[in-house]
Amino acid sequence: MFGDLMGMMGKLKETQKKVEETKKRLNTVLVDEKSNDNLLQVTLTANREIKSINIDDALLKDKEQLEDYLILTLNKAITKATEVHETEVAAVAKDGMPNIPGMDMFK
Repeated sequence: MFGDLMGMMGKLKETQKKVEETKKRLNTVLVDEKSNDNLLQVTLTANREIKSINIDDALLKDKEQLEDYLILTLNKAITKATEVHETEVAAVAKDGMPNIPGMDMFK
């Protein structure tokens, strides 16, 4: 019994390390998003860190329009990056979880 518990604890620590490595790797995974008319482009990491913003000169003439574009495009990019992040981390975590009887009912 204690051997199983020690084995599970070891597997959990290994999984935690893999999750941390995955989070570091996600700093190199880039997510691009554009406005519908391509006047604004943003790039984020899968950890939701903004890497670049490219604004067409046409948007610089109208502050309110630019703000709206930024909000909409950044929110879409953040949603995409979050999906990538959660999918990657969940895959690593699920793969490394010990087989605990009864836990399969939570899938």
